[in-house]
This record gives sequence, structure tokens and C-alpha cells, in this order.
Amino acid sequence: MSATHRIIAASLALLAPADAIAADGPPDGSTPEQKAAIAKDPAFRQQDLVLTNLPRNKEAPRKLFNGRDLAGWDSWLGVTVPATTYGTPSSAPIGLNHDTYGVFKVVEQDGAPAIYSSGKLFGGLLTKQAHRNYHLHVEYKWGANTWTPMPRNNGVLYHSHGAYGAFFGTWMSGVEFEVVPHSVGMLLTVGDSKGKQSFETVDWRVGATVPVAHDSSIPYPSRRYFHGGLLSQLTFPTWNVEAGTDAERPLGEWNSLDLYVFGDKSIHVVNGVPVMAASNLTTRDAKARTIPLTAGKIQLQSEGAETYFRAITIEPIRHLPTIAERKAR
Repeated sequence: MSATHRIIAASLALLAPADAIAADGPPDGSTPEQKAAIAKDPAFRQQDLVLTNLPRNKEAPRKLFNGRDLAGWDSWLGVTVPATTYGTPSSAPIGLNHDTYGVFKVVEQDGAPAIYSSGKLFGGLLTKQAHRNYHLHVEYKWGANTWTPMPRNNGVLYHSHGAYGAFFGTWMSGVEFEVVPHSVGMLLTVGDSKGKQSFETVDWRVGATVPVAHDSSIPYPSRRYFHGGLLSQLTFPTWNVEAGTDAERPLGEWNSLDLYVFGDKSIHVVNGVPVMAASNLTTRDAKARTIPLTAGKIQLQSEGAETYFRAITIEPIRHLPTIAERKAR
């Protein structure tokens, strides 16, 4: 799941047998409708962005990871053979708090406690509580091992809501702060597959509006976050926006992620660099009415590659920081 179109396509092509793949894979820009959806996007140029007007708190941030165990978290695991997640599932989902495989556990890494996400099975570690109007800080580092032909892949999902495993039996619906090499901070909307293995029948219940520009160097929909760009609503087939810049550190080093959410808006920050801003976050209720999406659980993923998470803290905020473009001298 939670990957870019190219990574989902890779998982379909490389992981699942051909006869198990749904005929209607992720959009590739080949149809007139898909081309029309991005026809008005302006050209992308690199921006030097900074955060200003940071929210301040007198109290120290609260730890979501106590450094000893996974108290305050639930686990949800998908099918027993991840390669069949998007094709014909090998089994029913393993489900809630049945991690007998050690997919998520506390380990010591670089002399400090960390949450280990093995990646061998697909799933998520979710906060028991929902959160709103906060600054989340997470540090992550890739492990040595990958278990699929896909590129390394992980993510932090926020405003997660609805049923466990709604998206292809594996993740809860929400908004994703993507963690993929060279794409850290990408924004994805994660819907509800309604138990069907087809991208065409997914209920893309989560929406967002992002200022974008066209970058032909990346796959369809070829959109990057662009401060001051064309405000675009993420709806299928254009349901992801690439990070504005690649701010990730070299493989094997720790990276810091900062997520600011206030009301129906969010900002993704990678190693101090703002790489994404979204507004008008929405979902649909039981009567299919579109409503603001302002709160939800936080999910740490397991998706094919070893990942370590540490220093996970959260603090309330009363406003979002401001993103500004630093002018060249």
C-alpha cells in the first residue's frame, strides 16, 4: 500500500503472479481523462523553503514511545504473504494485536531504544488514542534488510480513522507522510478498498488540497508540492503529490520528521526542511457526506523494509508554522 504509484505498480508487477493482479492497476497517465487532470499544472522549479512562526509550548513534548515497550500502541497486520496484498490475498488479515511474528518490537539501536519495524509483513503500529492539533516528531533510520523487490518503503499515517485494515486489509484510512528514498514527505490519501482487490473500486474517501507544479521527471501524476503553486484537490486518479525536495540523509543515517497538523491543514518537514503543505483535509462519514478530517490515530508502517523509529513525541499547538521561500542573494 502506502506507496507512490510507481511503488504500487512495482509491487503488482514484481510481487504478485500475473494472474493474481487486478486488471485495473494504478493510473499511469495513458488515458485522456488522466491527461486532462494535470493539463493546467504550472512548471516546477526548485524552491528554498524555510519554516517561520513556529508554535511554542512551555511544557516539554509528551513521549508516545516510552523506550521500554509498546504501551499505548496497537498492531494490525495484513495477509501472511505480502506479495498477494494487491492481488488475490493468501489469507484473511492476521489482524489486531496478534503480532506473534515480531514485526514490531522494542530494540536497542545506536545505543538507544527504538521501535523496530521488520517490513516482513505489511501492517501498522497505531496509537490507541486519536490526536488533533499537534506537532509530531519522529526519527527514523533504514535497516540493512529489505524483503521484496520493491524500493525501501515505509510511512507515517495520520488522521487515521474508520475500520482497521480498510485499505487492502492492511492499513486504516488516513493521510500519509511517505517515507521512501528520495520521496520522503510525499503526501498520499489512503482510502477504503471495501474488501476488493481493485484500484478502480476503492472508496478514495480521504481528500486534500495541495499547491502543485508539474515535474516531468517523476511518474504520473508528475506533481510536486510547490509553495504558491496551483491549488489542486487530490482525487483519483491524482491521489498523491511528491515532496517538494529530497531532504533525506544518506542511507544508514537517522532522519527527523516533523508533522504539524491544525484543523484541516498539515505541514510535512524532513530534517528541518518543509517539503509539503496540505489544506482542506476531508473524509466521508457513514452517509457518504464529505466532512473535515481534523483528528485521528497515528500509524507507523511495516512495508517491505527494516526501519527503526525513535524519539517519538507529540505536543499540542495553537497554530501552524509559516512556510516562506528564501530569496536568492
